[in-house]
Amino acid sequence: MNRLMNPIVLFGGALFLLLLSGSLFTVKETENAIKLQLGKIERSSYEPGLHFKFPFVESIKRFDKRLLTLDMRPQGVLTSEQKTVIVDSFVKWRIVNPETFYTSLSGIEANAINRISDLLRDALRNAFGSQTLQQVVSENRTELMTAIQQVVNAQALALGVEVTDVRIKQVELPENVQDSVYSRMEKERAAIAREIRSEGEETAKIIVAGADRQRAEILASAYSTAEKTRGEGDAQSAQTYAEAFSQDPEFYSLYRSLQAYRSAFSGGNDVMMLQPDSDFFRYFNADPRGVGQ
Repeated sequence: MNRLMNPIVLFGGALFLLLLSGSLFTVKETENAIKLQLGKIERSSYEPGLHFKFPFVESIKRFDKRLLTLDMRPQGVLTSEQKTVIVDSFVKWRIVNPETFYTSLSGIEANAINRISDLLRDALRNAFGSQTLQQVVSENRTELMTAIQQVVNAQALALGVEVTDVRIKQVELPENVQDSVYSRMEKERAAIAREIRSEGEETAKIIVAGADRQRAEILASAYSTAEKTRGEGDAQSAQTYAEAFSQDPEFYSLYRSLQAYRSAFSGGNDVMMLQPDSDFFRYFNADPRGVGQ
């Protein structure tokens, strides 16, 4: 009897262990899980840890609840100027509602990636279609990414997915239009440079004219002051000479005569016809012992 019972006991023990292992499951901290009963969602909220289910009747679907990255392929879109640009972008997303994610996308991550890609492509076309080339490459990049993220996230929430961020890594022109765009930008910059240079030259002329006017005013003022000072000096000099010579008129007469002699006889070739007794030769004919006698 014991021999007959041993295989049964072993089989029963093995079956028990099989049922026990099929009844227990764990949920990690990085996972979300839902429990299905005959294909119908029975429960969708589980804390991390060990949980129980009925084997063969209930099954568990696990989903990654961490932040995931979708790196998009570069996409060509048109700006409001009908200029084609190549946009390279990526998306940060995560599953926030496992039940909705399972019912809308069959719980398959590849389906979510395809839907998010479609949503982002549409959002990029609409957003870039209302912006100029200058705006999308420089001015409104941050505002543009925020607006696209909000549009995509509003639609993705209906799939049980949250889009937390949309980033535009690079915006490039197609090779066939780069040369024409760069040429136009070069012409625009050259026109701006000419305008600035013209304004600078006009300002320089105004400054030079002002400096010339100030120079003329300063020179005129200096000349007037110099002439006034010279006149005052000449007057003071004449007064000093007059005061000095008035003390001895005879000496003053002699001094003036000597100056006249020096001027008259300095040439060497001049001929003067004068009477010997003229007043000019007064001091030549004077008695050396008494000048002027």
